[in-house]
Amino acid sequence: LDMSNNLLSHDGAAVRCQWAESLAELDLSSNQLTDAVFECLPVNIAKLYLQSNQITSVPKEMSELQALKELNLASNRLADLPGCGGFPSLELLNVELNSIVTPSADFFQSCPRVRELQAGHNPFKCSCELQDFVRLERRSGGKLAGWPAAYACEYPEGLRGTQLKDFHLTELACNTTLLLVTALLLTLALVAVVAFLCIYLDVPWYVRMTWQWTQTKRRARHDRPQELEAALQFHAFVSYSERDSLWVKNELIPNLERGEGCIRLCQHERNFIPGKTIVENIVNCIEKSYKSIFVLSPNFVQSEWCHYELYFAHHKLFSENSNSLILILLEPIAPYMIPARYHKLKALMAKRTYLEWPKERGKHALFWANLRAAISINLP
Repeated sequence: LDMSNNLLSHDGAAVRCQWAESLAELDLSSNQLTDAVFECLPVNIAKLYLQSNQITSVPKEMSELQALKELNLASNRLADLPGCGGFPSLELLNVELNSIVTPSADFFQSCPRVRELQAGHNPFKCSCELQDFVRLERRSGGKLAGWPAAYACEYPEGLRGTQLKDFHLTELACNTTLLLVTALLLTLALVAVVAFLCIYLDVPWYVRMTWQWTQTKRRARHDRPQELEAALQFHAFVSYSERDSLWVKNELIPNLERGEGCIRLCQHERNFIPGKTIVENIVNCIEKSYKSIFVLSPNFVQSEWCHYELYFAHHKLFSENSNSLILILLEPIAPYMIPARYHKLKALMAKRTYLEWPKERGKHALFWANLRAAISINLP
């Protein structure tokens, strides 16, 4: 029966639909039929032509057409491949020139008897979902008619015209779970590396010290703006460990503050102002001193306050572009004894010349002369 090229339509009204039981081939192409046509079809039909209609999908609740082997749904409005729930014997399906953007990849699983699928000339969207359909073609063993010429990307714009066989995406780009796990692992690895570096280089300590430095400088500007440009009051600020205080009091201070060319030293025991924080006193003493003398020894590297003083003096050295650090090596320091947080001290000892305290008394005079020469400045 050929009823093609008419204006036939079916509204799906609940009326009894009767066809001759002997009808095996029916042509309803080029009409105005919609999805409701599947409610009124010959039960024993073997070949059905419904191309060029207005069908958008095949209803799942339709009655089974047990004998249907060939179905033509070309030039309709299908958005996906129809399943074979209502056509258990289907062997040939034509869905060309529809609106199929991402066809289902399980078509041949639901339609095991299909020998040929014509699905070309659809507006395929080349995305991760389409990868499964491309793999389907490889597994189907040549069941896709017109492959590969009739199968090309329509979307996105940059891939328009690209044949599906030439379209490839990595597993990482298409597997959301794998992508999230990979991103999470990379993030955790990055966090672990940053945390390790922060702990190894003692970054929190430096951040805290920088914050205290800026706060102290801010308070100094706010409380005593008229003293910002005040003249230097000391030749040098002396930083040392309490365990080395005997050498400082018995050797360093007497030899520099007495005799010819008296040198004024800033020492925490006598020049720190009561009531101020230790950090504020350190900053003020370094600001008021032309030089900063550091008495280095194994005791020094074990003192956290000595490291504060070294940090602020080093900060001043770079902020003012001056040459204000003088290093005195009282006792040899093995590199392994210097903690990781003292990498600035390691760098200073590697790059800057330091004065070594000689054990022989005959060399002391030359040591003091060199130290005085390093401090040389006339204070008002």
